[in-house]
Amino acid sequence: MNQLVGIALGGAFGSVLRFLVSSGVYQWLGRSFPYGTLAVNLIGSLLIGFLAEVLILQRITFGVEYRSAILVGVLGGFTTFSTFSLETLLLIEQGNLPKAGLNVLISVCACLFATWLGLLAGRTLFLYSGGVFHWMGWMFPYALLLANALVAFLIGLVCAILLHKVSLTMEYQAAILLLVIGAFATLSSLYLLLYLLEQSHSFQANINSMLLVFVVNAGICGLTVWLGLLTGKQI
Repeated sequence: MNQLVGIALGGAFGSVLRFLVSSGVYQWLGRSFPYGTLAVNLIGSLLIGFLAEVLILQRITFGVEYRSAILVGVLGGFTTFSTFSLETLLLIEQGNLPKAGLNVLISVCACLFATWLGLLAGRTLFLYSGGVFHWMGWMFPYALLLANALVAFLIGLVCAILLHKVSLTMEYQAAILLLVIGAFATLSSLYLLLYLLEQSHSFQANINSMLLVFVVNAGICGLTVWLGLLTGKQI
């Protein structure tokens, strides 16, 4: 039951996210071509390859409910094959066969390529010493830090698009951003510490390393959220 709830919540979030991203892309590039649908499918394909490697294939301890919520719910709701099919058929009915063929070619080939890039990126992250860098008694889980940075960037991107479409005062916008950034930075940092503990790293013996990881992850998340916000404002 928990898995179904996770998928439902993730699907709702992914669907809203798809609408915001695709609408932003259409406002940016126009509707002469299905740019919005293509964008969400490409982004979703890249992310599902990357997160499948990080959350499943690398055997990182992560509850099945959370995996399903992210991979099935969020990314399933974010991507859309049905919209791609409808837009392609509409182009054919309009007699615009070159654009219809181009949409099929790009969507299929580019999405497969994006998924492969995501898998490759995830495998590359964990290629060296299982994703944890060791040096003079210090340890640094660089792979998960980079994965957190990617998610933080997307959070900033979505927040920028959402806040642009909702009329809120600057005070409310600032409060929402601080809440979102603080919650993600704290939870992702705690998850990193749990990951290190599960990898048989003693908290007492590695307290300095773990505190450094906590602080660095919080700083990286804050920076990448800011970069996402800047990028979102340009869409």
